[in-house]
Amino acid sequence: MKMSLRRVCTFLVLAMTATVAAAAETGAAEAAASRSPAETIALAIAACLTMAISVLGAGAAVGRIGSAALGAAAEKPDLLTRSILFVALAEGLAVLGFAIAIMLVQKII
Repeated sequence: MKMSLRRVCTFLVLAMTATVAAAAETGAAEAAASRSPAETIALAIAACLTMAISVLGAGAAVGRIGSAALGAAAEKPDLLTRSILFVALAEGLAVLGFAIAIMLVQKII
C-alpha cells in the first residue's frame, strides 16, 4: 500500500505543478481578451483540481496527525500544545491550495 500511496502523491504533485505552470501567463489583460473558451474551461478545471487536491491532502494529514496528537496527549498532557502546532501546519496545505485556486480564478475574470 505504501508504494501505491507514493505513486498517488507523486501524481498529485505533478498535476498541481502542471496546473500552476499552465496558468502562469504574462499580460493578463491581453490574455483574457484573447483567451478561447477551452482555455477558460482549462483554468477553471485547474482551480477546481488545485482546491480539491489540497483539501484532500490536508484532510488526510490532519486525520493522521490529529489522532496521533490526541494519543500522545492522553499519555502526556504536556505534548498537547506542541501537537496542535503540527495539526495547524497540516491545515496550512488547504490554505495554500485555496490561495492558488483564488489566483487561478482571478485569471479567468
